[in-house]
Amino acid sequence: MDYTAPQTGFRQQPIMRLRNSSVDGSQLFEDTSGAGPGSQAPNRSQQAGPQGAGFPGQALLSEPMSNLAMAYGSSLASQGREMVDKNLDRFIPISKLKYYFAVDTVYVGKKLGLLVFPYMHENWEVSYQQDTPVAPRFDVNAPDLYIPAMGFITYILVAGLALGTQNRFSPELLGVHASSAFVWLIMEVLAVLLSLYLVTVNTDLTTIDLLAFSGYKYVGMIVGVVAGLLFGRPAYYLSLLWCCAAIFVFMIRTLRLKLLSEAAAEGRLVRGARNQLRMYLTMSIAAAQPVFMYWLTYHLIR
Repeated sequence: MDYTAPQTGFRQQPIMRLRNSSVDGSQLFEDTSGAGPGSQAPNRSQQAGPQGAGFPGQALLSEPMSNLAMAYGSSLASQGREMVDKNLDRFIPISKLKYYFAVDTVYVGKKLGLLVFPYMHENWEVSYQQDTPVAPRFDVNAPDLYIPAMGFITYILVAGLALGTQNRFSPELLGVHASSAFVWLIMEVLAVLLSLYLVTVNTDLTTIDLLAFSGYKYVGMIVGVVAGLLFGRPAYYLSLLWCCAAIFVFMIRTLRLKLLSEAAAEGRLVRGARNQLRMYLTMSIAAAQPVFMYWLTYHLIR
């Protein structure tokens, strides 16, 4: 009896079999259903690896470019420094200022003694070496800026001490004293420069020289104020009078060689109205020092 399968109205679907993976070494689609975060790490590292490494010539090109940028930056910096130094030296001669601060302890001691007691000093000429004045530490007659600068600062400190002993100290009042002393100093130097221009004096005095000579009066001012604080008002007047006479003699003997250069060069007095104007100018500059010394210190002693 022949039994046959019953035929139905539906066609039997053929059974599809996947090819064996051994035939082809790579899968068509990657199965990521059971993969965790760690399974994707090798893939990402493989993708990031070639990008992070870059092309082989990148390292060769980066070093010359960085060296070129550094060289260009250093050249710009050196050019800017030279430009700043050149323009700054036009208004403030930094190279010349080094000369006025070339001092030592021996020079400072001798100069202070000369400012307080100038009567026994004989040679007032500045020494020269190959047409240039020697440094102040080698010649006590050479002007310097160390003593005027330190004298100005010490005067401000002594003024603050004097105001404190009188219960009048305040930062504002001390600032007024400092600014007024500085303004009077600048006005004095400008007045001397204007006088030299009007008299048409042929001298080797520079603005820094005048600033140095005008700043020497702070030594006598400090001596007077300290004497007044220690021993009273009579000691202030006596010490200030001595220092005023000393700075007057110092300025006369120093400036006469600078302002009367023609007479000093010829070794004789130059007759005429022009020489009289120079003598008057020298005495006026010297006489102005005691006036400023008293004006800037009399209110500190009571």
